[in-house]
Amino acid sequence: MSTAAKPRSLKKKLIIVLLIILSCLIASAVIGLALSWAPDKTADELSEQWAPRPSQFIDVKGLFVHVRDEGWIEDPTPIILIHGTSSSLHTWEGWAKELKKQHRVITMDLPGFGLTGPNQSNDYSNATYTQFILDLMDALHVQRAILGGNSLGGEIAWEVGVAAPNRVEKLILVDAAGYAFTPKSIPLGFKLARIPEMSWLMNHCLPRSMMEESVKNVYGNPEKVTPALVDRYEAMTRRAGNREALRLRLTQLNAGKDADLIKTIHVPTLILWGGKDQLIPPENASWFQRDIAGSKLIMFDDLGHVPQEENPVVTLAAVNIFLQ
Repeated sequence: MSTAAKPRSLKKKLIIVLLIILSCLIASAVIGLALSWAPDKTADELSEQWAPRPSQFIDVKGLFVHVRDEGWIEDPTPIILIHGTSSSLHTWEGWAKELKKQHRVITMDLPGFGLTGPNQSNDYSNATYTQFILDLMDALHVQRAILGGNSLGGEIAWEVGVAAPNRVEKLILVDAAGYAFTPKSIPLGFKLARIPEMSWLMNHCLPRSMMEESVKNVYGNPEKVTPALVDRYEAMTRRAGNREALRLRLTQLNAGKDADLIKTIHVPTLILWGGKDQLIPPENASWFQRDIAGSKLIMFDDLGHVPQEENPVVTLAAVNIFLQ
């Protein structure tokens, strides 16, 4: 063989190797896409499993809202519990199971989340959520209530207390948003939702590993995150329109703009916080206690951002004392 033929032969072999590697990468990408393919599902498709009785869908200003209204129907001051970002009313099931024995307990899926799904205006600002809770109270004929909320839900709860103090008897703030803060860690799903270029992919794919990592991120003890729990979060994310609503919500964050209003709250307030919360740091709890006169703070050192879900028994014990 001539010396000129050797480089040509080597070049040909290199091209073949590169083509094989490229083919393998493409095949891996296609397989990965297929395994994580998760298109939207309608509320009807999801309701049989995730909205059994006593779930109902009620019309609130033209939006059909997933609601559970349980317990003592004659309760003069029902307890209304509001979930956080990318969650659903299911996060309160541990609390509701016990509270409904002595109280009327109302939980709902906020617009843009759970089985309620997106609103027509694509407005997920704090002001819109505040008005939504007041509209829901009107639809359920609730004049005055005890409001509890986790994360975004806690922020909505105290915002309602500011906007309509005559309609709020007490507040229960669970790892609530309200002040500007720097997270120690952000769930992967939230990070990807902030990237516009990822929108098409995120609308059609939902890797199980990403969902599991995101849920574990908000737990103090990740070992408590079961496959069934990941199933629920995955199902609620796949509700048609929710993924786009999350992206819009993240562009409409309040970022502490109304924090000065917290000082105007003058109703009995219980502040519950997970000491291992990596999303809203525990020092935020002391800020709420500082700014709400007479408020009581309880820190759960081993719990994370959703303590009511991670350990409903321990957290509810504190709530029952407060309600008495």
